[in-house]
Amino acid sequence: MIVCIGAGPGDTGYLTQRGAELIRNADVVAGFDAVLNVVRDLIPANAQVIGMGYRDQVAQLDKVALEHHAGKRCVVVFMGDIHFSGFQYLERVERACGHPVESLPGISSAQILASRARVCFDETTFITFHRRGDLTPFKRHLVRVLEDQRNAIVIPCPWDEARSFMPWHIAAYLMEQGIPAHHPVEVWENLTRGEAEWHGTLAECAEHRCSDMSIMLIRTLAPMASQIEPAP
Repeated sequence: MIVCIGAGPGDTGYLTQRGAELIRNADVVAGFDAVLNVVRDLIPANAQVIGMGYRDQVAQLDKVALEHHAGKRCVVVFMGDIHFSGFQYLERVERACGHPVESLPGISSAQILASRARVCFDETTFITFHRRGDLTPFKRHLVRVLEDQRNAIVIPCPWDEARSFMPWHIAAYLMEQGIPAHHPVEVWENLTRGEAEWHGTLAECAEHRCSDMSIMLIRTLAPMASQIEPAP
């Protein structure tokens, strides 16, 4: 058995009961070191823990696959929800195992942001730049989303300086593409820790620096009117 679990955005309070149960009963628990640290208290004392980073993830997932094919109960833990920013990692797990694997959704930072900022996903588009490969199509998509008068929830790309696409880079790019500089922006950090959010405009965001643990909300300039019936 092997199951990929979305463990929530850095707080076990946002881990599903089913996910916690699978971790507690696992023979092998694997994942990036930062994610394993989140669920450390749930991992059985006799379980094998296979940690990894970006550089050695392929080799370490091969070890997990060997244990899976040996009949061990294996869990691979993801931050947030697998299908928000972890899909490429899921593909690597499946490539190592040689077949599709079961996945258990978790709560993502995008869902928590939507709740705290009171935006509706029907009127909002989610875009993640936290991925390998060419970001250009996703950059163009973000421009079109804002031109179509939708909110955008955006996960930045925090990797090395040559490739990173952080909130200040995103703001500068959008203004270069003709998105108005006064567009309202919010940058939220460490959502589960109760820290304050930052509010400003695209122009101000281009000068604002934040941590890797950040997520953006770019609000539409033309919010959709409520479609419920008028109040009595």
